[in-house]
Amino acid sequence: MYPRQSVKSTMAKSKTKAKTSKRKPSRRNKQKQAAGFIKRSVIKLSLLFVAVLVAYVLYLDNTVRTQFEGKRWALPAHVFANPVEIYQGLPLSFEQFETLLVDLHYQRSTQFDSAGKYYRSGHAYTVKTRAFDFFDGKEPSKTVKIYFSNGRVSVIKNTHTGATVPLLRLDPVQVGSFYPSHKEDRVLVKIDEVPHTLIDGLIAIEDRDFYHHYGVSIKAILRAAWANLKAGGVVQGGSTLTQQLIKNFYLTSERSLWRKIKEAMMALIIEARYEKDEILEAYINEVFLGQDGERSIHGFGMASVFYFNKPLRELKPHQTALLVGLVKGPSYYDPRRHPKRAVTRRNLVLDEMARLQLLPDQQRKIAKRFGADISPFKQIKSSRFPAFLDLVKRQLSRDYKDEDLRSDGLNIFSTLDYNIQTTAESLFKRKLGALNKQYSIEKGKLQGAMVITRREGGEIVAVIGDRNPMFNGFNRALDAIRPIGSLVKPAVYLTALSQPSAFTLMTPIDDSAITLKQSSGERWAPKNYDKIEHGLVPLHTALSHSYNLATVRLGMDIKVSNVKRTLENLGVRRPIKPYPSILLGALALSPIEVAQMYQTLAGDGFFTHLRSIQSVTSNDHSALQRYALNVRQVADPSAVYLLNTVLQEVMREGTGRSAYRHMSPDFNIAGKTGTTDELRDSWFAGFSGDYLAVVWLGRDDNKPSKLTGASGALQVWSSVMAEISRQPLLLTQPENVEFSWVDSQGFRANEFCTNAVQYPFIKGSSPVDYSPCVGAVGRTLERAGHWFDGLLKGR
Repeated sequence: MYPRQSVKSTMAKSKTKAKTSKRKPSRRNKQKQAAGFIKRSVIKLSLLFVAVLVAYVLYLDNTVRTQFEGKRWALPAHVFANPVEIYQGLPLSFEQFETLLVDLHYQRSTQFDSAGKYYRSGHAYTVKTRAFDFFDGKEPSKTVKIYFSNGRVSVIKNTHTGATVPLLRLDPVQVGSFYPSHKEDRVLVKIDEVPHTLIDGLIAIEDRDFYHHYGVSIKAILRAAWANLKAGGVVQGGSTLTQQLIKNFYLTSERSLWRKIKEAMMALIIEARYEKDEILEAYINEVFLGQDGERSIHGFGMASVFYFNKPLRELKPHQTALLVGLVKGPSYYDPRRHPKRAVTRRNLVLDEMARLQLLPDQQRKIAKRFGADISPFKQIKSSRFPAFLDLVKRQLSRDYKDEDLRSDGLNIFSTLDYNIQTTAESLFKRKLGALNKQYSIEKGKLQGAMVITRREGGEIVAVIGDRNPMFNGFNRALDAIRPIGSLVKPAVYLTALSQPSAFTLMTPIDDSAITLKQSSGERWAPKNYDKIEHGLVPLHTALSHSYNLATVRLGMDIKVSNVKRTLENLGVRRPIKPYPSILLGALALSPIEVAQMYQTLAGDGFFTHLRSIQSVTSNDHSALQRYALNVRQVADPSAVYLLNTVLQEVMREGTGRSAYRHMSPDFNIAGKTGTTDELRDSWFAGFSGDYLAVVWLGRDDNKPSKLTGASGALQVWSSVMAEISRQPLLLTQPENVEFSWVDSQGFRANEFCTNAVQYPFIKGSSPVDYSPCVGAVGRTLERAGHWFDGLLKGR
């Protein structure tokens, strides 16, 4: 019995051991499996982390390369006036010349160590001009002495050679700029254009290990940490110049550990990719150094102009050290608001440079004797002449996208004439004030606009868009669409004179009452301004005295549709409804549209697009576009010649005669007044030998202005033209135009007839019937004279 139980017991124990032995290996396996899983997971996560890190580094690398090798900065476009050219005999007063130099930000000084300086002594100015890259080449800096006599330039001498300078071209006045949306302004400079004192100072103060680290400096971090610990606050940063560039160039102003890590990674990448000098050049052009209203000053190139009014390469050690000092806090150390702080910071920079043996001690002592030495010229306005700048922008928009216009750093050379623009602004403002007072117009309500062009070429030399020419808002020269009144009449008479077989200057026109039924069913009964009917009057008289009734009858005779076509040929692009009322100016145009229309008349029937731009160059001064002169004939020059002689008569005998109170009668100016119903609009358009100008006066609320064309706009026009015009109007007589003597009834006469005058006629249209004052002998002699002239021509 016992042995059997023993066997059973033994067997049971062995089974239990077997089970136990099977359980133990299973736990070990699980532990091994768990360990293996963790190890594999760690490896996978590590690999994933490395893959993500590599991908992120590649992403950052692409970000760095894309912007650093692409268009790094959005650069504003700068618009320049036509350069002022000074020559012997130029009408220019001391006051005008000094005002020009001030607007060019030249400084009065007896020391000519840098460009942009001038000094007056007696009847002469000594000037050191600035070098400038014009669209047609570079103009070098010159030191000249300009002598004046009786309001004119008498002679220009080169102070170094003593030679006479026939023509001096000054750098152009900046009309304004088109800034990027973020309003950053900068002048890009190359590393070899930067003074060594600025580079040495920058490295001494901001990153003395710049040429030895790889983007991140552990030494600088530890040094800053120790300084901050000793000071009990943040007094020093540990960022390298490279990190500062990354922060300003690529990242936001967010303060976080992750952004700091990202900054360090990108700093390492950019250091691995590019040379030290490339990085330093980028930093010099990127760093923020001041604020001017909405405009932020970036880069040392722009800061040099903003604070010292000179190129960076011309700065002295005390000036470069001051700029370096601004890096720490442009607002806190602003030398205009806090000159003592700025000088203290500058002296610290100079001392550190001397301590590191980057600046001789003697130079340090000399530099520290200066004050802040800041230029009084600070504001470079985005719109020095806002109405003209608005016009430039609109004309550029035909060829450039707005984004490119605001970011490509274009140099736009305009047609603005600085002297004419400033003269016109001064007189315009003064005259409007006088008219406001003279006619008791509600204060500030009389508004106006003016456009001035060159008679030959169609270049716009001045634009005024508000009673206050500096106002940057609604531009009435371009956008005030107002009825033009009698300014339309020359188009009516040109249409008639283009039919010489039917109309001449002596053709009688009926100036009597007329009533017309309009398409609406209403009756239109125009009246003359003087409310008088003048009966039959010669065509030239009807225009020179601006008779409405005669004009309407003539317009209906030649058909309104033909007048509409003439207006379109003259340059009116606005839709015109061919209603009879357009014959008296029920056509609304802006002043610049009127100028385009009259430009064709001033151009003898040849149409020229009005231009405000000469050329455009890129940021590196490469030529991009020239705006060439395009001319085409749109009207018969002979008919235009006849019309223009009548427009001269308007000024001698008609509604424009008061202009000669301001100007000499020898100028023979041509023009036309315009007045609308209830004296709401006062217009004048006219031209001399060199300039054409259009003036509009009125109220924005369209209430009566109390001014006619003659009492308002003409007074402004003549006061401005008396100052700017130098050439009388000499019309070019076409070959098929001849002058004939006629009497007051339009009959053929001769110089012996009382009250006989000479008028131009297109050949074949002169009067045939003789005046009673011409006897039989006279007629015979005249025929003999014609026969003899023909014989000579036959030879």
